[in-house]
Amino acid sequence: MTSLDKPTEDAARGARDTTGVQDDPQDSRAVTEAALFEAFGGVRGMVETVVPGLLFVTIYTINKDLHSSALAALGVSLLLVVVRLVRKDTVKHAFSGVFGVAFGVVFAMMTGNAKDFYLPGMLYTLGMGLTYIITTLAGVPLMGLMLGPVFKENLSWRTRNPGRKKAYAKASYAWGAILLGKCAILFPLYWWADTEQLGWVLVALKIPPFLLAVWLTWVFLAKAPAPIDVFAEMEAAEQAEKERKAAERAAHTGD
Repeated sequence: MTSLDKPTEDAARGARDTTGVQDDPQDSRAVTEAALFEAFGGVRGMVETVVPGLLFVTIYTINKDLHSSALAALGVSLLLVVVRLVRKDTVKHAFSGVFGVAFGVVFAMMTGNAKDFYLPGMLYTLGMGLTYIITTLAGVPLMGLMLGPVFKENLSWRTRNPGRKKAYAKASYAWGAILLGKCAILFPLYWWADTEQLGWVLVALKIPPFLLAVWLTWVFLAKAPAPIDVFAEMEAAEQAEKERKAAERAAHTGD
């Protein structure tokens, strides 16, 4: 994996002290950047989400053949997974792309309407946009549920770090608004535009809104209190318990 795909673990590790909380703002930003790259797949993850749809609309624009366009998109998605497997990279983002493309292919083949290749992804975007908003209103912002384990804080932000919970809420609202904004553009096009127009607009809306959402997430989290490393706390507690038992054994031996 390249440095663009995932920052070094040393950068993330170095931003934590023995108490499990980052103190240096610069170190906190480094941890935030590393976590976001890990969670959202980095540059390669973005490319893998764009290529299948771009290939589909390009081929369909040229020959207007649904079958060849759909199979080409599915084939390149599978190829991206194989490449990651060969290189022993993480495959979660590539696999999610395969499933998304596969659903689109099956749906389009069943209906015979090329525009339906995009419909499952559009419905997924709508569902995720609503989920971001609803979970935040319920007090458990989805961004916190997603990034908590990445930051090694799990759900500690809910009760022990209110400033961080607020940042996750802001980030979740931002993601929800951006995804719903995409839906407000794409769904009317699904009904009124032809396949090529819808496809090219959808490709154009893949990366810029995503980058905006990731950047806003970084801004909110970089200004938030540092995450509480619950794993470091558990390790410290276990070590303290071992030392206590060792001290008790030594005391008994001395007697």
